[in-house]
Amino acid sequence: MTNHFHYQRLVKERMQVSLIAFCISILLLCGDLLFAQNRLGEKKIITTFSIVARDSVTGELGVAVASKFFAVGSVVPWAKADIGAVATQSYANTTFGPRGLELLKEGVTPEKAVKILIRNDDDPQRRQLGIVSADGKSATYTGEKCLVWAGGRSGPNYAIQGNILTGEEVVTSMEKTFLETKGTLADRLYAALLAGDAKGGDSRGRQSAAMLVVKKNAGYGGYDDRAIDIRVDDNPDPFKELGRLLVYAQTNYAWNEAWTLFTQKKYQEALPLMEHAASLSPNNAEVLYDLACLRLGAGKVKEALEAIEKSLTINPKLKKQASEDPDLSGLKGNPKFESLVK
Repeated sequence: MTNHFHYQRLVKERMQVSLIAFCISILLLCGDLLFAQNRLGEKKIITTFSIVARDSVTGELGVAVASKFFAVGSVVPWAKADIGAVATQSYANTTFGPRGLELLKEGVTPEKAVKILIRNDDDPQRRQLGIVSADGKSATYTGEKCLVWAGGRSGPNYAIQGNILTGEEVVTSMEKTFLETKGTLADRLYAALLAGDAKGGDSRGRQSAAMLVVKKNAGYGGYDDRAIDIRVDDNPDPFKELGRLLVYAQTNYAWNEAWTLFTQKKYQEALPLMEHAASLSPNNAEVLYDLACLRLGAGKVKEALEAIEKSLTINPKLKKQASEDPDLSGLKGNPKFESLVK
């Protein structure tokens, strides 16, 4: 009997120990789940420096941005031709982009648009944004709880802002560089980004950068307004990579505008743009091919032959296309052309 009761007590104790262990496991699991849920619910900070700007001569509007944040170009820049441009960052409220542009379209000034957006926001003290309208008016806003260093500067045709920067000199250097740099709006935006990075930029480091430039009918085929839309989502030196892509983007911008005019038979207007594209990418066979088409359309037969010869030398696979292309039909029968496309 003694052994029987001893056995029952031993079983009971083991069951109690197992129950306690099970309860502890459940509590730990719940804790892990709550921690994971809280982590998933956290808002990632879009800590960055950006410039929103307008070219008073061409009417282009654009945004350039860089950050120690993955794919910053998918969050910060917003722009619409003849309306304005917006950069939204620091715990970014992405609705500020489309809502800000809609306010500008309705005739609201950038300064008033900022007030409206912030007034209706659920966390205004941690937001940061910059706005420029199509008439060159601008505004920048930095909430009191943005992480230091945080602030911005604005003036006619530009707004510059940043948070978690190495210091104020990041934005002051960007401002100075933008105002003093010559060239296209894209050139000036890129120069401003480089200047900000040279002063330390995002204090946490580098990861991504982006640029968006819009102009009416400057997109592919003239159907939309995206003249330049490039992004570096994850790179140890996003500035260098953005610069490499910018060469292609500016080539494509001029090329696209030229070809749109060519399809409208505006050959004399189209040719300077195509010549510019070729100057940016002198070894791009496809650019040289279309340069030949535009030169021919403008009555420059000799120059067209020079362009198509260089194009087919770089990429012989274009010979069949050239031999059948109606845009090059004016060269058919020319001995040199016939020799090139054999």
